[in-house]
Amino acid sequence: MEYALLQAVFLPLLLSPIAYIIGRKMGPAPAMWFTFGLLLYTTVLVILAALSGTTQEHYPWTAQFGEFGFLMDGLASPFAIMIYVLSTILVLYSKPYMIHRFHEQFEEEHHEIASTTGHSTVIESSSLSNYVNAKSGLYFALYLVFAMGMLGTVLSTNLIEFYVFFEVMLIPGFFLVALWGAGPRRKIGLMFLFWTHAGAVVLLLGFLMIGLTIGSFDFADIQESKIPQDILMLSAIAISIGLGVKLAVFMFHIWLPWVHGSAPTPISALLSPAMIGIGAYGIFRLIVELLPTTFADLSIWFHIWGLVTMIYGGAMALMQDDIKRLLAYSSISQMGYILFGIGSMSVLGLSGAEMMYVTHALGKGILFMMAGILIVKVGTRSISQLGGLAGKMPITAVCTVIGALTIMGVPPTSGFMGEWTLFYGALETAIKEGSTVRAVTFGLGLVATALTMSYILWMLKRVFFGKLPEHLEHVKEGSWYMTAPMMVLAGFTIVLGIYPDIFFNQIIPYMNGVLGV
Repeated sequence: MEYALLQAVFLPLLLSPIAYIIGRKMGPAPAMWFTFGLLLYTTVLVILAALSGTTQEHYPWTAQFGEFGFLMDGLASPFAIMIYVLSTILVLYSKPYMIHRFHEQFEEEHHEIASTTGHSTVIESSSLSNYVNAKSGLYFALYLVFAMGMLGTVLSTNLIEFYVFFEVMLIPGFFLVALWGAGPRRKIGLMFLFWTHAGAVVLLLGFLMIGLTIGSFDFADIQESKIPQDILMLSAIAISIGLGVKLAVFMFHIWLPWVHGSAPTPISALLSPAMIGIGAYGIFRLIVELLPTTFADLSIWFHIWGLVTMIYGGAMALMQDDIKRLLAYSSISQMGYILFGIGSMSVLGLSGAEMMYVTHALGKGILFMMAGILIVKVGTRSISQLGGLAGKMPITAVCTVIGALTIMGVPPTSGFMGEWTLFYGALETAIKEGSTVRAVTFGLGLVATALTMSYILWMLKRVFFGKLPEHLEHVKEGSWYMTAPMMVLAGFTIVLGIYPDIFFNQIIPYMNGVLGV
């Protein structure tokens, strides 16, 4: 289809004001269905473009920056598909969760007014309805811009274009956290803004060093041999640091547990599975593909950095009582797996790393949705106050177990295929190079998988099994708006676990080409 990628990226941005107006005038349900329909259409465009092989679209921009374009190839397609699939199904999940959150905030604001004035106020249903309508319109409009920013980053063909979309997804993300997060949401929103913007500025410095030296910012024009060695290494390090902040790897992870702990759960389920992994996409595209010789020099450091992140994130997850903070540290650990695979410097290691992005999106999407159902139906995020909920929430429990198996890398889920391929590639490089360091990191990487299984199984046991506390006797299953999206992802991870070539048929040939195998 002509202009398919252009439509997929810009329709959500251009039509976001309509989502706002529909929500404000007609309420959350029509706004939700409009947003869902729009994202479903653009998701179909993305999938069709991926099925048709490598797809490119180029448009005139400015002589200063080069061309404005979109590229769907073996690297971009798994990222693009998962971003829009998650964005689409989480629209449905957003409706009950965000209405619950709007009601909470409406009551909080009335209590604040009453405590300030000393007079209690009567909450009228009409004023509550108007409040919910106004907030839902704004929520779905920001949601569309957030999804668009993520896709635009992944499909970009130009360094400045990449940077623009990279920053665009930050703006709605900040407002979604600052407006509807939990706890000190404005402070946490600002932390998110400052950390990720600082990383983006460092990233831009790396882009400028390359673009101004080459005389072009288009990916197609970048040749590593034309860049002086001192500038080359500096720019690669700057790009790695900038993307490391987005990836929330060790040392640059500080913001992630706070933001995930505060963000509305549908946004956490996009931030963790979809958004932070775009940092990995950037490393694939900007370091591995465009600067292969420099990547060969840095690969062992990526490998070690990934290992430290895996172990740190897993150890911290074991210590958490707040279920969303546990999942946040789990995401840090999972990003470590991806960086570990990238640093393996092998076709299978890199392929497994990209598949880990897909499996993390599926598994962690399910687990964050489970956390949201607990918040809405149980009213707590504290794991120590839960237990025995499998009998009360059978659909949620089954989907959560499937999501947990995906994160742990247990067959027949997609997580097994991602981890197996990743560690196979890491061991292959260690044997091929005869590297003691790589052999040790491989062994320690297996220890990190034991950590992953420990915190996931410990969380499952304390939430869904054991004796049901008395105060949870009346808990009910989440609505179909919340459970159906979990079931879709649970089905997808099993299908992908059995037929991994759905993505591997695109990923492995691309990695062969990049590494010149």
